[in-house]
Amino acid sequence: MGGTLFAKNSDPPALECQPLRLVEARRGASPLRLAYVEIEDVPETVPHLGSSPYWCWGHEIGLNAHGVAIGNEAIFTRALALNASRYRNGEPVEPGILGMELLRLALERSDSAHAAVDVMTRLVEQHGQWGAGTRGDLPSAAYDNSYLVADSREIWVLETAGRCWATKKIEQSTWSLSNEPTLRDDWSSCAPELADVVKEQGWRVAGSRLDFASAVTDPAVPLQLSHIRLQRSRDLLRQFLQKGRVGFEQARAVLSDHYESTFLEGPKFNPARPDFLTLCMHDSPADFTWGNTAASAVMVLPDGGTPVMWWAAGTPCTSVYLPVVVDTSALPPALTHAGTARGSGPSPAGVEEDRFADDSYWWRFQRLLEVVNGDQLGGSYRERQPVVRNVLDRLQQEFVEQANGLAGAHAGRAEWSALTDDCARRAMSTADRLITSLL
Repeated sequence: MGGTLFAKNSDPPALECQPLRLVEARRGASPLRLAYVEIEDVPETVPHLGSSPYWCWGHEIGLNAHGVAIGNEAIFTRALALNASRYRNGEPVEPGILGMELLRLALERSDSAHAAVDVMTRLVEQHGQWGAGTRGDLPSAAYDNSYLVADSREIWVLETAGRCWATKKIEQSTWSLSNEPTLRDDWSSCAPELADVVKEQGWRVAGSRLDFASAVTDPAVPLQLSHIRLQRSRDLLRQFLQKGRVGFEQARAVLSDHYESTFLEGPKFNPARPDFLTLCMHDSPADFTWGNTAASAVMVLPDGGTPVMWWAAGTPCTSVYLPVVVDTSALPPALTHAGTARGSGPSPAGVEEDRFADDSYWWRFQRLLEVVNGDQLGGSYRERQPVVRNVLDRLQQEFVEQANGLAGAHAGRAEWSALTDDCARRAMSTADRLITSLL
């Protein structure tokens, strides 16, 4: 059976809880209020799963009932820099759609990867995307977006710069994104006004066909942080392909990577005290990184089978992936809960800071990470993480075997719901035992 494997880490500020949501179909076309703009809704939306910062209406990672998977990355463009300069000079800047909102809107309105790209490009052209997903100084926190969009048969890349965009249908075996534009002159389509904007702003670079990344990338933003992660993920995927195939275990290995097998030999001290950005991100006591990986997902999109989101709370190296399908009766409540904060967006401005609560699955695994670290310098990580990983690996293998059994038996909603409930319960119980044993 053919299909697509889609994997992504979400790397927001540290301690930004990211629950998992099951969003049912919404009916009625009343105006839809987002963080910065109001747009027209559609008569009926598509049910989907979304991994989202606790305050946010949108998602960083999502999978819908048609097997469309989307993940976004922040990128920093000349269009963004121009808006930031205007804003700081007191000039009016028209607000737009947040990247996470655009991702959710595409999941709600599409039945294929190509249709999702069409939804996003139309919305970007119409509304733009000026805004910030965090509190504080808006120009410093704003970003444009790139997206990887997939279903069982096609994979697309969409990259944006203000209201402009470029797309590419991926024909290669693998593709990766990071926090930088990746489309050069190999794009499949682009915004009708892109060439005029580039020419008007003086961004044009040499070449018979427009080089999107070269034209729109902000030269004032260094790329070494994003580029090393991009190249590491691509190199790992090449290595796995050379050895045979890329499956769930290989995807998990990429998402959990700290450059252990490279000439860098991982961070100098340990991943919990990083001196450069790793794929599995950890908060640096020197403020070198901006946070931890808050959630991770591997989407298995078979051609003709049941799409499955394997979702992990917190850093992949200290977590376990749960199998979840969109066609489920309900998610275990612990998966959907933030901590002390309740409710979500649409705007980050007035949302209370979230803190630990015992009924939150995400906070339980954040607590496990903190215990593994031992202190703010990660003094216990090297000793404790292998112990935790050994226990979680055995549990992960059991989850995979159970899910494979259901997929092979063409199980229905009740069976998948029961499996998710059971896996979540066992994962929380295991995390509690590990926390107690390590304290």
